[in-house]
Amino acid sequence: MKINKTFISIFYTFLLVSCGSGGDADKNTQYYKKQEIKTKQLELSIEASGIIEAISSVEIKSKASGEILFLGAEVGDFVDKGSVLGQIDQRTPTNILDQSRSDLEASKVRLANAKSQYERGKELHDRGSISDKDFEDIQENFAQAKSTLVRTEVSYENAKISLDDTVVRSPVSGTIISRPVEVGQVISSPTSAVGGGTLLMTMADLSKVRVRALVDEIDVGKVSVGQTVSIKVAAYRDKEFFGIVSKVEPLARIEQNVTTFPVLIDINNDENLLLLGMNTDVVIEILNKEVSMSVPSMSLRTRKDIYSAAGIVNIPKEQVDEFLINRVEGENFNRFIVIKETKKGPSLEWVKIGISDLSNVEIIEGLNNKDTVYILPSKSLVDYQRQFRERVEASFSFG
Repeated sequence: MKINKTFISIFYTFLLVSCGSGGDADKNTQYYKKQEIKTKQLELSIEASGIIEAISSVEIKSKASGEILFLGAEVGDFVDKGSVLGQIDQRTPTNILDQSRSDLEASKVRLANAKSQYERGKELHDRGSISDKDFEDIQENFAQAKSTLVRTEVSYENAKISLDDTVVRSPVSGTIISRPVEVGQVISSPTSAVGGGTLLMTMADLSKVRVRALVDEIDVGKVSVGQTVSIKVAAYRDKEFFGIVSKVEPLARIEQNVTTFPVLIDINNDENLLLLGMNTDVVIEILNKEVSMSVPSMSLRTRKDIYSAAGIVNIPKEQVDEFLINRVEGENFNRFIVIKETKKGPSLEWVKIGISDLSNVEIIEGLNNKDTVYILPSKSLVDYQRQFRERVEASFSFG
């Protein structure tokens, strides 16, 4: 015979509710606890997730266009500043350099001839042997020869630079993190191509990396630059890394109606254990302080819910009304109500609170050491629990 599972569940619930209490269960049940004011270490952290990324990366492109003849590094290689990373076909730059050198030599000869003509023409003009117009033409030819020499010198220097540009060198020391080209590929120069030229490699300094952690908008106000952060990655679960908050970016990210802000955390990566793209679990400690007086956060009450709490410990409504006659500055901000135990029974007190770790809160004013406060649920929860027990008991009444 099959037994209904719901029946079994209710039956065990009935046993748990009624066990040890008999018919006086409701009278003997206490819906509150008491706790003495005490010194406590308040700790609070923010948890977030993020991805390891490079703090700075450099794109390597060739100023020269042409076929790649040699590549000097693979992905993952560490290269020093000035190391040769690539060699581009030099035939065209070499031809241009040879032509520029010839043009330069010709310009020097023209200038020498123009200078001699100018000196002879000046002598003849001083003796009146040639006209002013003829001498002016000689002066103009001399000036053009000097100008031509300057242009050919510039062209020659540019040709040497273009030839030097066929050798690609590392601008910084770092690790190659991508290399999208291969030997034999024809590339374009960023100085001549509309699209910005062909990317040869990307390199980054991996001795110091950072995490871009996404922190909920509720918690981001508690994060400040300079805070120490604990970081863990799946690859090294038994190892804890530490970083420093370097920036809180001002532009939020909204995904699936959840608003977060990127927090940048710098990490020393001297052992090169952290790789770019690794997922991380980030813990930002925002509170770690010992306070002399603390109470559980559940002991705090507001003007709206003090009546239900007072009813649980049988404080008369008239007494609550009298207590709430005057408004207190800072209500619901840093001023709350607690129910304190006294020799005459439960008593209402306004307290001023300080820092909190969500579970416990610092008391600044209103209580003293050794005082005891009540920790109570809401009255609606108590009523629901009582009604539920009564329904269960009625369902299993055997007359």
